[in-house]
Amino acid sequence: MDALYVPQGRSRRFVEQATNLHHFRLGIFLEVIDLHLQELDNRFNERNMELLTFMACLSPKGNFSSFDKENILKLASFYPEEFSSVDVMTLELQLDVFMDNMLSDERFCGLQDLNSLSMMLVKTKRHENFPLVYFLIKLMLILLVATTSVERVFSAMTCVKIKLRNSMGDQFMNDCLVTFIEKEVFLQVPDEKIIDHFQNMKTHRMNL
Repeated sequence: MDALYVPQGRSRRFVEQATNLHHFRLGIFLEVIDLHLQELDNRFNERNMELLTFMACLSPKGNFSSFDKENILKLASFYPEEFSSVDVMTLELQLDVFMDNMLSDERFCGLQDLNSLSMMLVKTKRHENFPLVYFLIKLMLILLVATTSVERVFSAMTCVKIKLRNSMGDQFMNDCLVTFIEKEVFLQVPDEKIIDHFQNMKTHRMNL
């Protein structure tokens, strides 16, 4: 690694002299790390990081060890249409009683995520006692599904809308995306039903 780096297929005159260690560390390893960090910054901006941090404050893992009332109230402030100023004040009062109930009820011990917490709240009918807390948990669960769905669509769009299909219309692209994303569902449909449906759409000169 202390020997001089010898470029492959390139003239040495256009490459700065450096050891193999310097080349692989700065030219490859650190460059790949920078690309990964840039990708993480693009996917998780400051607002998303705040959401993830505040969501963790509601997690029941470790017997609600991450609970932080102030951050949960900040989380509710991200949804002004769902939580008015009066609702936020009511939520603050509910959170105090909510934590006392959770820590004193053995049925809520050992829960690991928001999904299990929401199901246990419904099972014990505690969601009726803490409607705002339960509503906030539902928003967090929906947010994860919505974010994942949007990322799936954008990922699928790069596969569907290629250069050869660059001029495709919105409706046709939507149809292609649905069949591409939900391919597991469409694979369960028999080919005969697809042929019959296409045949009945309009009169054809010949049967398929």
